[in-house]
Amino acid sequence: MTEKIKRNERMAVMMQVLTTAPNRIFTLSHFAEMFDAAKSTVSEDVALLEKAVERFSLGRLETVTGASGGVRYRPALGSGGRRAFIEDICQKLSDPSRVLPGGFLYYADILSDPEMVTGMGNLIAGACYGLLPDFVLTMETKGIPVAMMAARALGKPLVIARHTIKAYEGSAVNTPYVSASGGIETMSLPRRAVENGKKALIVDDFMRGGGTISGMKNLMREFDVEIVGTLVVLAMEAVDNRLVDNVRPLMLLGPIQHGETPVVRPADWI
Repeated sequence: MTEKIKRNERMAVMMQVLTTAPNRIFTLSHFAEMFDAAKSTVSEDVALLEKAVERFSLGRLETVTGASGGVRYRPALGSGGRRAFIEDICQKLSDPSRVLPGGFLYYADILSDPEMVTGMGNLIAGACYGLLPDFVLTMETKGIPVAMMAARALGKPLVIARHTIKAYEGSAVNTPYVSASGGIETMSLPRRAVENGKKALIVDDFMRGGGTISGMKNLMREFDVEIVGTLVVLAMEAVDNRLVDNVRPLMLLGPIQHGETPVVRPADWI
């Protein structure tokens, strides 16, 4: 006879399974078979987990009804938690030593910190679950970590537009865009990377004039893809003649001068 699995063991395993595959729906039958338990027992376990996740602000555990229903885990931060998280990053960025010649701000270390990019990805996903994107789109290279974590939290694939496409990626769609330096560059995407008629969520690392994001939007028009949302980690404030609108930044950066303290603050919606 198989040894009976205790409730605390079932709940620990269920939480591990759910958090490893965010936004994926697992049926109660899946867990019932895994633990050799009745679905009513599994349902009780889910109810207890749901209360614990809510109590400790660990995201959301949702029961989905219907023929293909079940339970899924959605990473999310409450309004207080996300504000504190972003304010902590703003404090790290508000350091005069980060200001580079030419009015640039060094933040590559933030975008390479697993804990920070995971938190930002979860925050972005939490704001976009209702938009129902089919994939997350970003431009190489600095935006990739945050976009990847947002895609993971959404349970959707990540698509990366590049400056050049390798021969082994097949034919590609190309579109020009205005780079941050004001020059004209080209971004490319393999034709097989995106299906026509899908929905995309754009996630990028930084926005000044919006040239890169405008290029990604133009690229998606070539695939007849609907843009359901656009988010960036950091955006310059008070930029004239910006090429795009309706972009939600996590943080805003004021004008900076070498040797001065940069002003970085959370966006108003955070």
